[in-house]
Amino acid sequence: MSETAFLWNEHCFWHSGGNYASVAPLGGLVQPLAAGGLPESPETKRRLKSLMDVTGLIGELDCPSVLSASEEDLRRIHPADYLDTFRRMSASGGGELGERTPFGPDSFDIAALSAGLVKGALFHVLGGEARNAYALSRPPGHHCLPDTPMGFCLLANIAIAIEAAIANKMATRFAVVDWDVHHGNGTESIFIDRDDVLTISLHQENNYPRNTGTVETRGIGAGEGFNINIPLMPGGGHDSYLYAFERIVTPALQTFSPDVIIVACGFDASGLDPLSRMLASAETYRAMTAEIMTLADARCDGRVIMAHEGGYSEVHVPFCGHATIQTLAGSAIGAPDPFDERIRANQPNARFQALQRELIDEFAEFFGFA
Repeated sequence: MSETAFLWNEHCFWHSGGNYASVAPLGGLVQPLAAGGLPESPETKRRLKSLMDVTGLIGELDCPSVLSASEEDLRRIHPADYLDTFRRMSASGGGELGERTPFGPDSFDIAALSAGLVKGALFHVLGGEARNAYALSRPPGHHCLPDTPMGFCLLANIAIAIEAAIANKMATRFAVVDWDVHHGNGTESIFIDRDDVLTISLHQENNYPRNTGTVETRGIGAGEGFNINIPLMPGGGHDSYLYAFERIVTPALQTFSPDVIIVACGFDASGLDPLSRMLASAETYRAMTAEIMTLADARCDGRVIMAHEGGYSEVHVPFCGHATIQTLAGSAIGAPDPFDERIRANQPNARFQALQRELIDEFAEFFGFA
């Protein structure tokens, strides 16, 4: 068994967006950007892979090739009419479905490949071929509803992987920890009435999508109590994430005792991200990864997979990702975060941290972890 598998494919970097300037559609007074359209560009992912090549970290990882998610895999989550429309538009040059999900030629095939990377990561870990795995998946998936893509997400990558594992009788209890800065509404909606999948989302309160991700959304029917939302105040920084882990994420995972922990690994809580205000550093991601691994060692034989989601700072995502994957692999090969000092200097003061901790304590009590 290898320690860490790393799954990626150059074709995933070829997915293209549409006529946007950041998240604003072009037209009227919105001028095109010289560097391109959507913040969800290939460069954050490509630069992460390149940094791993330069430091040599990639040489310590197993990099298996995988297949795209099959039509059967996709239809366990997405209705046929959505898939058929997406496929047809992709073959005819692209278009846009849902909210902020433009795509170009071949994007259906690329999205199926992205879902295949996540499925492959999960199968490698559950099949005993790797202790843990990282999927450099693009386009991302955690916002995608079964019949409606949202927020750059065209297929529900993690949900597709989970259902494929269930169909192949590889595991029965799954925990999804989503630390992307935006609420994991797609994953939540797919498993909202299930008790075999625990979904936990840490996100900047009311960032995206608006009016979702509230503490009170706990699940429906058999899923009551198996959905946990942790909305954090903008500017919360390193302490808010680690304290939320201590008070809520860790006890929730210990209680649920999953067969595998899946992380929706967005790096858009970064202190340099253009779409958030959360002030996380590479050290924040290193610390959260270490905590997830400790929990996995105690509860599920170390089985962890991470699926790449958001993160829009081309200069900072590579260092956050490198710290995460270095920790997964237990490697001595590091890439010091050149922005660490700046982000540390911008962390909230003691009064703010005390208020955020007080709110997290209230959430913990509400969830039954007082």
